[in-house]
Amino acid sequence: MRKLGGGSLVIATHNEGKLKEISALLEPHGLKCISAGSLGLPEPPETGTTFVENALIKARAAAEASGLTALADDSGLGVDALGGRPGVYTADWAERQWFEGEPGRDWYMAMGKVEGMLQQLGADTDRSAAFHCVLALAWPDGEHAVYEGQCPGALTWPPRGEMGFGYDPVFVPSARGGLETFAEIPPEEKHAISHRADAFAKMVSDQFGIE
Repeated sequence: MRKLGGGSLVIATHNEGKLKEISALLEPHGLKCISAGSLGLPEPPETGTTFVENALIKARAAAEASGLTALADDSGLGVDALGGRPGVYTADWAERQWFEGEPGRDWYMAMGKVEGMLQQLGADTDRSAAFHCVLALAWPDGEHAVYEGQCPGALTWPPRGEMGFGYDPVFVPSARGGLETFAEIPPEEKHAISHRADAFAKMVSDQFGIE
């Protein structure tokens, strides 16, 4: 398996918050993280039907355009009773109509859509769910590596908690005894058990030999 060396690593995102989070995890390993957005790289269409496909699309596009090694992630919520949906369309389910000239996402609408579908299946429907994250590393010569993480749990209703984002207010992770939603857990504790933390732990172990 090819290993990361020191130097610059392009994070295939235009989200500075995500860049900051990933940089904090990787800079101790001698990597300087720069975002695709800061390099003026376009965001490729995410045409994949799986988290792996979309992560690789983003990582490969950033590596080819920059000539540097690139890292991308793709993540979302999978609900067992809904056949793994929303899956790669997790964010799309929150898309609302243009309002006053601006597009946007309504996460309460997205949570309500999931809950409505579960209620249609009946009161005894399995509410098991998991957040999934795929990290894809891509080198300019085409080589790549993929790391998959998940955080299992279950959905609750109504939403609870003021922290977090997205579907966090209705997701109760198994790792904390199944009592609190992600939106009720302090961010540093959430990050320690999250799907992204699981994927990063696997990447760090493989790339740097650190358990």
